[in-house]
Amino acid sequence: MGYARAYASAVLWRGRVPMEPADFVPDWADRPRKDKYFPDAPHFPLPDCPPGPAASAARGLFGPRGEDGFTLPLLGGMLRDSYGLTGRRLGVQANSDLGTLPRYPHANFSRGTASGGGLYPIGIHWVSGPSGPLTPGVHHYSTPHHSMRRLLTGDVTPDVRAALGGLAEDCDQFLVLTVKFWQNAFKYNSFAYHVVTMDTGALLETWRIWAGAQGLHLGAALWFDEERLGRLFGLSAEEEGVFAVVPLRWAGGPAGALPATPTGALPATPTGAVVRAKEQERSRLVLGFETVRRIHEATLEGAAERPAAGVLDAALEEAWARLRAAAEPAGPVGEPVRLPEPQQPSMGVREALRARRSSFGRFTGRPAMSAGQLSTALAAAASAGRLEGCEEGPATASLTRLHVFVNHVEGVPAGAYAYDAEARTLRPVKAGPQGWFLQRNYFLDNYNLEQAGALILVSAPTPAVLDAVGDRGLRLVNAAVGAASQALYTVAPAAGLACGVALGFDSVSYTEHLGLVDGEELPLLIMMIGQEHRSPADFDHAIA
Repeated sequence: MGYARAYASAVLWRGRVPMEPADFVPDWADRPRKDKYFPDAPHFPLPDCPPGPAASAARGLFGPRGEDGFTLPLLGGMLRDSYGLTGRRLGVQANSDLGTLPRYPHANFSRGTASGGGLYPIGIHWVSGPSGPLTPGVHHYSTPHHSMRRLLTGDVTPDVRAALGGLAEDCDQFLVLTVKFWQNAFKYNSFAYHVVTMDTGALLETWRIWAGAQGLHLGAALWFDEERLGRLFGLSAEEEGVFAVVPLRWAGGPAGALPATPTGALPATPTGAVVRAKEQERSRLVLGFETVRRIHEATLEGAAERPAAGVLDAALEEAWARLRAAAEPAGPVGEPVRLPEPQQPSMGVREALRARRSSFGRFTGRPAMSAGQLSTALAAAASAGRLEGCEEGPATASLTRLHVFVNHVEGVPAGAYAYDAEARTLRPVKAGPQGWFLQRNYFLDNYNLEQAGALILVSAPTPAVLDAVGDRGLRLVNAAVGAASQALYTVAPAAGLACGVALGFDSVSYTEHLGLVDGEELPLLIMMIGQEHRSPADFDHAIA
């Protein structure tokens, strides 16, 4: 058994058996920066490209994928709307940091993409080649400044193509996502790896939605020669990792090809270059965690060996058939509920991303949300289950399954349901109000779960995926879960709903309550939607 299965089990049981080190306490005064800082790297501001009038959130979520290429303004617009800081917020809510938010050192800034426990960023690097608008090189996206910092000058795209092992042979523009573990582990210690792999999926999903709304083509790869890319970026494998590579189709060339370079063809020989620019760490004491080191090491095994086509789909179809049959209630619970067609909200993708925020205790059961709103939210979350555009994602099967705890939805009786996305149907699992169960199995005090219109549980057959594609499959599963959260966060304001997502719940209790197969279908995330109190005390200052 690989270590990823043991790590997934430890995450499942952490509500009852704390992950080591159990006595860890974050040193908030010595916390790291929320973004990497390269003091000696030159930088240049990125332009912005507001999405056009047809670029709606609904088109990005549910519409066909585009084929157009990127330009520098389009790239700048996508980065600003996904990870750039767009505003400062100060609202009265139930989170524990409320008392410190008025102080600037603890200010709460907003961005389009969610992440676990705060704005702990995935590192975004742009590796540009000769077809782009800049001198070829490696750049780091500075989220507070919406600018690129140049870390290396020269065309190193052959190194990226070599690491991808045959993918994107005609591409010389790449976004590369890295994670510095300490930026999250300072708070979550061993649990951090679980969080950052979801964060990766949330960012990829934002880009999928944004690009789809604009009619742009965007894909991603999670399997590649990570050791080669780590050397290129000058990373220490014990402290940082490379989690995704996104080839960018650049405007100006025929579909599937690039404009000719001065030599007539893309260079094929890797350069062996290394980024020498050094970041400045804020923390005086940087800790490593053995569990994080071991799970990262496990996911590096076979990183360059991309799973064969069809293997994952076959494993998922077999696993879901078995798990659904095993979870069927012993007797009748109630009649299935057919949901209406999902709405197609007209709100623009930029407006939806900038309206995204966590509700933190503001939910109210009055008025109830509509069945149409619930249908729209579930369709959005389910659309992320295949990680569409991801090279290693399944072609037809879903990596995730949704259960819904209905509290206050017009026309839908209170109870727990399994969601069938193809039939657009809720199948009853537990009848009657579920608020007592939800609140009892939530660790924190920042939500009254009974007041949410509905709570959506995201589960996944993690062990089956690991058996099919190896330990690196843990990243794939968690990325799909993170993508589901981002899809829901994006559609919620467009559908007139508030939203919140949480990791602090007793997964084992949900397994028992819903009759899931213990240790085979893992509850990984809870997502709340519903109405908020009208006219809350709030302050939202836009800075972008």
